[in-house]
Amino acid sequence: MAYAATVGTARVALVTLGCARNEVDSEELAGRLAAGGFQLVDDAQVADAVVVNTCGFIDAAKRESIDVLMDAGGRTPSGAHRAVVAVGCMAERYGEQLAAELPEADAVLGFDAYPDIAARLAAIVAGERPASHAPRDRRSLLPLTPVARQGAAGGHVPGHGPAGSHPLALGEATEVGVATLPRPGAAALHVEGHPWIRRRISSGPVASLKIASGCDRRCAFCAIPSFRGAFVSRPAADVVAEAAWLADQGVRELVLVSENSTSYGKDLADPRALERLLESLAVVDSIDRIRVSYLQPAELRPDLVATMLDLPVVADHFDLSFQHASPTLLRRMRRFGGSDAFLELIGRIRARSPRAGIRSNVIVGFPGEQPSDLEELRAFLAAAELDAVGVFGYSDEEGTEAAGLDGHLDEAEIRARVDDVAALVDEVMAQRAERRVGQAVEVLVEAVDGLVAEGRAEHQGPEDGSTSVRLPPELRGGVVPGAMLRARVVSSEGVDLHAVEVSVVRR
Repeated sequence: MAYAATVGTARVALVTLGCARNEVDSEELAGRLAAGGFQLVDDAQVADAVVVNTCGFIDAAKRESIDVLMDAGGRTPSGAHRAVVAVGCMAERYGEQLAAELPEADAVLGFDAYPDIAARLAAIVAGERPASHAPRDRRSLLPLTPVARQGAAGGHVPGHGPAGSHPLALGEATEVGVATLPRPGAAALHVEGHPWIRRRISSGPVASLKIASGCDRRCAFCAIPSFRGAFVSRPAADVVAEAAWLADQGVRELVLVSENSTSYGKDLADPRALERLLESLAVVDSIDRIRVSYLQPAELRPDLVATMLDLPVVADHFDLSFQHASPTLLRRMRRFGGSDAFLELIGRIRARSPRAGIRSNVIVGFPGEQPSDLEELRAFLAAAELDAVGVFGYSDEEGTEAAGLDGHLDEAEIRARVDDVAALVDEVMAQRAERRVGQAVEVLVEAVDGLVAEGRAEHQGPEDGSTSVRLPPELRGGVVPGAMLRARVVSSEGVDLHAVEVSVVRR
């Protein structure tokens, strides 16, 4: 079998599946691979190697990961074997099992392989076949007590970069602009002693930024903590430094991501750590909008809500993980809250900001879900009038408590319930969007086609609809991605809005 000859000429394509957290991890891999001499290419068909950053969240995501891995192989244009490497959550979670069932993959590597991914890939491209990753419960790698985790040797945490890498303390970082931070150059973020952290794969004005990884919650349906590990906050100075670098690369909106953003700081002995972080990020030059994702309703403190609403640069957009509304079923899920508590929280947010965007996900068909539980969920969704809702049908996940519960529903019943709830939320979301007609919105432009600019308003998350703005003729060619427009909504179509340009806030 013929292989590509040398790393200096080897081309690698990165394929990212799953959530925004995986996107950040892929950009870490891109930075490491580029620093190791690989040429990054977009087209897998011209690559000597394809690295697939897999998702291991739910059955559909796992099936997609397997399909992509199976399709990624073949021959390079020179006739050499194209190496296929699985990384990411599915590779970390299943490791040797995935390798045994998927011979199309030349290697299955876990998170701890990321620091020397370039050397490992070079060996794979040269024909070596490394031992497959042996999975382990990553929660056991860090101390049980959160405050003992900072600086502990607990395996590699993707997307975090070297702890304490930036010379500025958080207090100093709040006093400076991007011009006084180290200038990393256009290609990748470099920190002294670590010729990597991140290389942008996309060039748009929106980028995700990790603030933490892992989760200490024990939701009955979720396997993520077992392969992402215990919760650990990223040092604030590192987050601020990376935000400044992203701004220097043309990013205008930061989406703060983690498995549970409301837990940020629990291991830093600072209950207001997330508020302080937002205040620090708010003064980074050229960042026009900050969005906080993955908020747990039970942990959303009034002070945090107030900070998010009071800082102009932080979007009035709340990504709240409700999962259901029946208190009885939520306890069975090992979660807290219920319709009354959730509606009270939504009411407090909208009392301060009536136009705030609120999105969530719900699971339908969880074991033991009674018709009365489903009706309570339906009533809550109708009353809550959320801007965006993801509706998921329950499926067993290996190693979770829910897989062993009684009261499992058959797949046909789960599908029927999903269809019913999805139809309801489609109607509710469309009505919520329709009520925005006539309102003024600020739209961050992500694409321009002639006299139509496409982007998202403050209340619209990355996957929650878009706003198209009709530009006047005199602005043809004068508005580019990254511009901020103030516009007036004239119509809606589902969750999407159509608006006419009123003024350019920033070109």
